[in-house]
Amino acid sequence: MNEACVVAVRGVISFFTLLIFARILGKQQISQLTFFDYILGITIGSTASSLTTDLTSRAWPHWVGLLTWTAAVLLLQVITIKWRKASKFIDGEPTIVIQEGKIMEETMKKMQYRMDDLYEQLRQKEVFDVMEVKLAILEKDGQVSVLKKPEFCQVTIQDLNLPTRDKGMATELIYSGIVIEENLKQMNHDRKWLCDELKKHNINAPSEVFFLTVNSDGTLYIDKYADHLQSAIRIDD
Repeated sequence: MNEACVVAVRGVISFFTLLIFARILGKQQISQLTFFDYILGITIGSTASSLTTDLTSRAWPHWVGLLTWTAAVLLLQVITIKWRKASKFIDGEPTIVIQEGKIMEETMKKMQYRMDDLYEQLRQKEVFDVMEVKLAILEKDGQVSVLKKPEFCQVTIQDLNLPTRDKGMATELIYSGIVIEENLKQMNHDRKWLCDELKKHNINAPSEVFFLTVNSDGTLYIDKYADHLQSAIRIDD
């Protein structure tokens, strides 16, 4: 077997090995990238890369290494679930960076967390003025949770005592020009109903539609391939 074929076979092995192990470890490794998860990702990725391209060594030691790291992570997950102190030591814990509108600069220095980073996180939470913040907590995954001062909070429907109507989650019926038959049946509709709805919007066939959803009250969202926009909006950094 020539070198290219060996690399291809080992690449397939490492790909599916990572896929299986990632499924075993669960979504936490993706949704909450803590410092430990970051190191874990680098190590496992490097080992998988060596499994694929390092032809000077046999494949099985790399595979055993991947298996060992995965088993170690599973063990740590069990430990951190049952022992809170271990969870704090491995993953860290949330830290208050703004309290009662006051920036905790000493705490930020200890964590080597810059004001630029804090401002960026606040802007992502639609906060453009620190004066609006009552409490800000730096979470374990590096994200900032923000509690605004009452006078800067948005008014809710409950505050106004207005009646509410739950629209539910929109259901996809067309994606990339293809009708999702299963979802269409779950909505108690058929192809004829869908085509009639499309004709109301001057659309002759589902293939003209990139994305279509319908919510519980029957409102359609339709995005066609032909958007007829004069020009794209430019966003400068």
